[in-house]
Amino acid sequence: MYEDKTLVCKECGNEFVFTAGEQEFYAERGFENEPQRCKDCRMARKNNNKAQREMFVATCASCGGEAKVPFKPREDRPVYCSECFAKMREE
Repeated sequence: MYEDKTLVCKECGNEFVFTAGEQEFYAERGFENEPQRCKDCRMARKNNNKAQREMFVATCASCGGEAKVPFKPREDRPVYCSECFAKMREE
């Protein structure tokens, strides 16, 4: 029913393939318009719209190493580095 289509990205001007599977996916979700940008340009645009998270530095309550977290640490709650946090979740 669907056939691959070659489209031109409006951002970079490169050609990209709008596959039959992608067309079926679009149709299932009720999307009527074809994509205007290639995958790379869509990803770049999506990443540019994301707000950069402010990261805070804290001391890991388990190993004493540096932990970077996306929230402001409080004195009354322990903060763990990624490795120690992962170990705790396994237990």
